[in-house]
Amino acid sequence: MPRPRRDDWSPVTRAVPPWLAHALRAQRGPVPWSAVARGALSGGPLLLAAVLAGRPTLGVVAAIGTMFAGINDRPGSRRASVGRIGGPALAGAAGLVVGTYAGDHVSAVPLTLLLTGLGLVAGGVSALGPVGSSVGTQLLVGAAVGAGMPLPEPGWQRALAFLAGAAWLLLLRLALPTPGALAGGFRFDGERNAVAGVYAAVADLLDATGTDTATARRAALTAALDHAQDALAGPRLRRYASSAAERRLHAQYAAALPLAEAATALAWAGEPVPARASEGPRRLATAVRGSAPTGPLPAPSRTVPALRALDDALLRAAEAFDRGDGGDLHGRNRSRSAALRTVLGARGREYGLRVALCFGTSAALAQALHHTRWYGQHEHWYWLPATAVFLVKPDLGPLASRVLSRAAGTVLGALLFAGFAAVLPRPEGLVALVAVSGALIPVATRHFAAQTAVVTVLVLALVMAGGEPQASVGRIGETLLACAVVLVAGHLPMPGQRGGAAIRARLTEAADAAQAYLDHVLGESDDRAGRWALRREAYRTLAEARAAIALASAELPPLARHADGTDETAATLELLVDTVTAGAVHLDDTGRLDPRHVRRLTDLADRLGSRGDVAVRLTPDRDRVVR
Repeated sequence: MPRPRRDDWSPVTRAVPPWLAHALRAQRGPVPWSAVARGALSGGPLLLAAVLAGRPTLGVVAAIGTMFAGINDRPGSRRASVGRIGGPALAGAAGLVVGTYAGDHVSAVPLTLLLTGLGLVAGGVSALGPVGSSVGTQLLVGAAVGAGMPLPEPGWQRALAFLAGAAWLLLLRLALPTPGALAGGFRFDGERNAVAGVYAAVADLLDATGTDTATARRAALTAALDHAQDALAGPRLRRYASSAAERRLHAQYAAALPLAEAATALAWAGEPVPARASEGPRRLATAVRGSAPTGPLPAPSRTVPALRALDDALLRAAEAFDRGDGGDLHGRNRSRSAALRTVLGARGREYGLRVALCFGTSAALAQALHHTRWYGQHEHWYWLPATAVFLVKPDLGPLASRVLSRAAGTVLGALLFAGFAAVLPRPEGLVALVAVSGALIPVATRHFAAQTAVVTVLVLALVMAGGEPQASVGRIGETLLACAVVLVAGHLPMPGQRGGAAIRARLTEAADAAQAYLDHVLGESDDRAGRWALRREAYRTLAEARAAIALASAELPPLARHADGTDETAATLELLVDTVTAGAVHLDDTGRLDPRHVRRLTDLADRLGSRGDVAVRLTPDRDRVVR
């Protein structure tokens, strides 16, 4: 896995409010040339083929499908990309069908109510995670485009064209190799890099032990484990690994879990460790990347329980690398009932109501403007509700930052397209513009304004290629109107919802996962695989809670105040899970908990109880394991 990108903070951004600072910074990292190549080969060639076949409007829909697939084409394994691209594409096709038939047969008021209801459903589904958010987004944008973009093809043909566009980019993702990955084999390059990233993160944490950067390195280790878990546990035709190479990767991932546990215990102790302690994990990372033997591994000193655990984990890892006989992924096997509880719970309700309000209001305004002929000769009224969908997505940063970036990006993109449209030949110039825009999307995703500018140019080129006149000025006006709608609706209190309900729901999930992990360790269970699975879930839910809190804290004051104090609660929960991890390693080595661990657990549990946000209980078994 590539190293986590660092936000580009400048001295200027430190002196401005958080919501504005977010809009002024962008992610950094190497150019994803493979994704750039896929983008260039996706929408442009499809549009060209459709134009040559005399069906340009079908090419427009197919290119829209590749555009959304390109936005979801993020670094990771091929297996994970199937769900990340395919699931939202199916939702977008369904939205196209519903929107097309509703737009053709339903009047303005029932159509607006239908779109509002879809917003409620899509918003609830978005609470399931990043893929759920993409599913909800493409469902709503597909419905808006289907209802508001008059095309000669029926809904089912539009849906097939949309799916064909997404499938074409997904095929490119599955077929084209990642540069530099062929040394370890073509099929599992993303999975291999993800597992290697875990070992590298363990080594980084060991190097940082006893320093001020240890906490950040432990968070990076959690992110690396999450990434590897998702890369290996994506969609599969068989329940178990189907090849020797895949079984070896599973074994290598499973072998990293006790190493991560021992490194976390050492970081909790806060004492620097010998430099050679990190050499073994780094050599393992190199072996995973190159699909090569591990060679001799330097053994760390065995002076304390955590170092002894690290040494034992290195030995087991070397054996696992040699055998390659598989291992448990400890994936997040959430049931359908758990997913339904999330959709219908506080997070799903709050986000669903917000999306429904923004999407429904913008659809109503677009209908009013359309029927009063404000659009003039332009019959496409989908831009306003589609813009509102992207603006209401919390994945893209604080609300005010999203609004500012969207407005700036749309103005820039529309002005750029107006200039291109005045000089480019048609249709070949528009096809070339679509191809170039598709290639730029993977780079533009580093900042919402840049992504908006590229997408604006691409969509305006597609609309003109489909036979419509140039519409830059109208798109700017609709975008600014959508920004105003979402900025107002995003700060309104939701009926029946307390402010910050979604954050409290995240903290409750994290506290429940921490409690399950604590109970397992204090219960002296011999099921280490179960313990590692509980540990993974505890850290993962905490990371999700911290991300939600950081986002909420960067909002404008009316929304940011709901996050007051929650970051301290999450930090206390993290300290508790770190302490449980250190206690588990000590318990394995000595058969009992150290009194220091018990005192720390008691203090942290009391601290959580005094805050009142969440609670963690120490079970009576703790008295037995101390003796």
